[in-house]
Amino acid sequence: MVATSGVADLRTQRPLVPDSYFRMASTSKAFVATVILQLEEEGRLSLDDTVERRLPGVVQGNGNDGSKITIRQLLQHTSGIHDDYPDFSSPRDYYKHRYDVYQPQQLVARAMRHRPDFQPGQGWAYSNTGYLLLDMIIERITGNPVHQEITNRVIRPLGLTHTRWTGTSPTLPRPHADAYQLFSKGALVNVTEQVLNDSGTSFVSTTADINRFFRSLLGGRLLRPGQLEQMKQTVAVSKDAERLWPGGRYGLGLVQRPLSCGGSYWSHEGGDGGYVALNGVTDDGTRSAVVSMSTARSDREENILEQENAASALIDHALCPAQ
Repeated sequence: MVATSGVADLRTQRPLVPDSYFRMASTSKAFVATVILQLEEEGRLSLDDTVERRLPGVVQGNGNDGSKITIRQLLQHTSGIHDDYPDFSSPRDYYKHRYDVYQPQQLVARAMRHRPDFQPGQGWAYSNTGYLLLDMIIERITGNPVHQEITNRVIRPLGLTHTRWTGTSPTLPRPHADAYQLFSKGALVNVTEQVLNDSGTSFVSTTADINRFFRSLLGGRLLRPGQLEQMKQTVAVSKDAERLWPGGRYGLGLVQRPLSCGGSYWSHEGGDGGYVALNGVTDDGTRSAVVSMSTARSDREENILEQENAASALIDHALCPAQ
């Protein structure tokens, strides 16, 4: 079942349709982690391999040392690599930089200008750069771009016909709701047209396809039991992340969150390019839900938390059996 609310375009009041595309953003991290674990299953890498072994000379300088960081730590966000991804700070900034294209090496170089947030394995900090390094490792091992490996190993086998890689295209396929971002001082801007920083995993999808992916993943269709169990081995998150995910813990590309009715569920939300999407699936893969929003209320921390909490409550309600 798909329910909709609101309109797809604030200017024209165009109606929103149930199969609308949205930018997957960081939900793609669950896809990347799945490919990494498939490669481990095939004996082509070990989660204990160092970044230096797989990407010689890439992580170094200012206290960064790829020989001390493992693939497992990249997957868990326990590498300590500081995140320095470009972001739009104002409407003017958006209009000036929305078509900028970054190569992976440029984004990694930005991170290497900073000292690590902590020594590998000694803390937790969300790092897009860490997952960019995983993209590069997948390409180095397979000889194929990460988007092609995700397509061949996940999207096609599951029949996710509405999940597409958009690369450096600033637009989405139709139908889609326009995306809006609330900047400081109350400026609400249509930010639909933009190039995402990490074009390697720049996918769009629909709620139906994301549901199918998470049900298939937790249902054992993509990974063998041993790999899936490794994916579900969690660590504590930072205090900042805990505010967004109360009681949450992070596995390998999956977030574990408690249910109000007891037990827990698995998810990986995504927010970028004006879209925010939360999702959840029960441990056995039998129940799932996705909430996609086309406005990012990123002007104040209170608004971010309010939006996150409202969507989380919808996921919780959908996954808890009716009382």
